Amino acid sequence: MSKTIAVIPGDGIGPEIMTATLRVLDALDCGLKYDFVDAGMVALEKHGDLLPKATLDKIGEHQVALKGPLTTPIGGGFTSINVTLRRHFDLYANVRPAVSFPGTKARFDNIDIITVRENTEGAYLSEGQTVSEDGETAISMIRNTRKGSSRIVRYAFELAVKKGRKKVTAVHKANIIKTASGLFLNVAREIAKEYPQIEFNEMIVDNTCMQLVMKPEQFDVIVTTNLFGDILSDLCAGLVGGLGLAPGDNIGEHAAIFEAVHGSAPDIAGKGIANPCALLLAAADMLDHLGMVDKGDKLRAAIRDTMTHDRDSVTPDLGGKGSTASFGEAIAKRVQG
Repeated sequence: MSKTIAVIPGDGIGPEIMTATLRVLDALDCGLKYDFVDAGMVALEKHGDLLPKATLDKIGEHQVALKGPLTTPIGGGFTSINVTLRRHFDLYANVRPAVSFPGTKARFDNIDIITVRENTEGAYLSEGQTVSEDGETAISMIRNTRKGSSRIVRYAFELAVKKGRKKVTAVHKANIIKTASGLFLNVAREIAKEYPQIEFNEMIVDNTCMQLVMKPEQFDVIVTTNLFGDILSDLCAGLVGGLGLAPGDNIGEHAAIFEAVHGSAPDIAGKGIANPCALLLAAADMLDHLGMVDKGDKLRAAIRDTMTHDRDSVTPDLGGKGSTASFGEAIAKRVQG
C-alpha cells in the first residue's frame, strides 16, 4: 500500500534535513510518495506568497504533511505561517514528545514526557489585541472554550491509553485566571473521570516549571492550554538537549502536519552540519499516525543506536564529527539492517 504525503522542505537548513529524512524513510520502505510544495521564504520568492493556495490545497488533499522549518519575515504585517496552517486546518492538538537520547550532554538521562498543547485558541488568539491611543495601555484577550478544552483533554487521555501511559497532568493557572484557566481545569476534571485507569493530576503552571527542572521523572503526559503549552514544551526540550531533538505533531480531524520545531538556522544553512533528528523524530510520529507504528519504532531505535555506537557520524552539535548527510546515511543503514 502506498500513501502520498505533502512535503514542505522549508527554509535555511530545511532542505538539507529534509533530504536526510526522506533518505531514511525510503530506506525504511514505507511505501510513501512525496508531493513537494512550497512555503516560507522560498514560496515568497517564487510565488509572491508565504503560503500559496496550491500548498494548502495539496495538504488538504493528502491530509498529511511533513514540514521543515519555515521563516516568517519580521515586520511587514506577515502572519506566522505555522499559526496560519494550524487555523486553516483546525490542527487543535500540538503533541511534543521529549525523550532522552544518549550523547546529548543533557542534564537528565531518563526523560520521557509528552506535552499535549491546545493549538488554536487561548492567549494566542489574534482577537482583542488593542493599544490605547496614547500607547500606555495594551490589552490582549484570552479565550478558552468548552469545546476546545474538551477535545484537547480528551486527546491527551486517548493518547495516554494508546501509548500505555499511566498519568496525565493538567497544567493551569486557575487560582488567578479564574475564568479562562478555570474553565479548562473544570473540563479536565470532568473528562478525567471517564478514564479511571489513568492517574490524573493537576498542577499550577509555575509549580510545574519548578517541578520539571527538579523532578521531571514525575511527569508522563502533560495537557495544557496554548501559551502554557508553548512554554512547557520548550522547557521539556531543554531537559533532553534542546530543540534539535524536538519533533512537533499538529493534529486535527482532517489533517496532520509533522515538523521540526526548531528554526531555519540561516547561520549554518548550506554547511551540511545541521542535525536532522528533530525532523526524523517527527517523521517517526507521522508513521505512527499512518498506522506504521512498527516502522516508527524502528526509526527511533535506529536514531538511538546511531547516537550510541556511531559517534563519528553524528553532527557536531551532538559531539560528533559527521554531517547532516553522514548522520542520515548511518541511520538509513540501521533501519535496513
